[in-house]
Amino acid sequence: MPYFDAASAAPLHPVARQALLAALDEGWADPARLYREGRRARLLLDAAREAAADAVGCRPDELVFTSSGTTAVHTGMAGALSGRRRVGRHLALSAVEHSSVLHSAAAHEAAGGSFTEVPVGRSGAVDPAAYASALRPDTALACLQSANHEVGTEQPVAEVAALCAEAGVPLLVDAAQSLGWGPVAGGWSLLTASAHKWGGPAGVGLLAVRKGVRFAPQGPAGERESGRAPGFENLPAIVAAAASLRAVRDEAAAEAVRLRALVDRVRTVVAERVGDVEVVGDPERRLPHLVTFSCLYVDGETLLHELDRHGFSVSSGSSCTSSMLEPSHVLKAMGVLSEGNVRVSLPPGTAEADVDRFLEVLPGVVAEVRERLGAPVSVPPSPSPAASLVVDALGRRCPIPVIELAKVIGEVPVGATVTVLADDEAARLDIPAWCEMREQEYVGEEPADRGSAYVVRRLS
Repeated sequence: MPYFDAASAAPLHPVARQALLAALDEGWADPARLYREGRRARLLLDAAREAAADAVGCRPDELVFTSSGTTAVHTGMAGALSGRRRVGRHLALSAVEHSSVLHSAAAHEAAGGSFTEVPVGRSGAVDPAAYASALRPDTALACLQSANHEVGTEQPVAEVAALCAEAGVPLLVDAAQSLGWGPVAGGWSLLTASAHKWGGPAGVGLLAVRKGVRFAPQGPAGERESGRAPGFENLPAIVAAAASLRAVRDEAAAEAVRLRALVDRVRTVVAERVGDVEVVGDPERRLPHLVTFSCLYVDGETLLHELDRHGFSVSSGSSCTSSMLEPSHVLKAMGVLSEGNVRVSLPPGTAEADVDRFLEVLPGVVAEVRERLGAPVSVPPSPSPAASLVVDALGRRCPIPVIELAKVIGEVPVGATVTVLADDEAARLDIPAWCEMREQEYVGEEPADRGSAYVVRRLS
């Protein structure tokens, strides 16, 4: 069964499995103890730290291991904000950061701090100049991911890091998605990552803090990991994480070329064969293994279930899935279509034949879901168009509001409007996205008795 969700968790690398099993026999003792078993465990921990630091591009004494990438983010942000509290309590971050960064920002605000979200363009990248404008004299910390978790767009980290350095603000980089493909360029100050994203075991995160960055660990003090990650180290998992990071880096150059070609094929063929689809994310500055696209008139939950039934494991940022009530904050910030969203992220070793079969299956699956929902195949013009129409889609989830809009747009004359009444949060994003895709005019949103009224003017 082809697994196409490496951005969530990559399959355990063979080197990680071998290192984990070996470390279970050799690294079970307390590395803080001076007896033979403790010394042996300490040697393994030190070697793992050196290997990870070499991959990150920092000194070994600048890097600590945490219990997850999320913990690394929370620890890094809290420590940097506290260490620079005399400067101020303002935080700058992009609007498409991982939820762990956004949750830390919300906690910081609840505790009396403030933060500014820097907007992104439709590709998902920030403009360095816009990021610089968010830096203030009281900015204690800036955060910018190296590459987006949902659409794969790479961020201009080096440019933003230079602007942050000029302003005297440390930059924390979430490198969870990109670290397996190479080091993060630029003068970052703090960096976080998560082992299960590159084929290491779950439950291991990295936090690197450059020398000279003011950092005050929060919470009860611990004796381990420089006081920044209290608790007994999961040494076998740490050894496996460092070993697999070195292994995937050795394979990264060749595998990136191969997977980028497969992803390019997905981007091209999906646009050709599916129809009414938007491939999102930067087409060039992106991770080599990841592609995201959104399909009009498709229920995301049903689409994922149908693809799973055909043997393909993919994920989605669509609000049409049962686990989400709102569209992905990433797709929302980009202003792109969210309904029927599919993220394909290929793990190393993905076979070309599996990608070809996915591209053969996908168009039929999308067509079947659209037919089941009564989506329009085309929009025939009405012989006697109405001056304007109101579509009541209250109480109906995506993609129904957009489907109902598409069904009736041909019933009004060019220049007239269709008003869609909807209380589903996804409509706020998907109706404007539909207008852009179908070259109609999105007039705007108006308050309604329940939900909102979205006004669309027919242009053609």
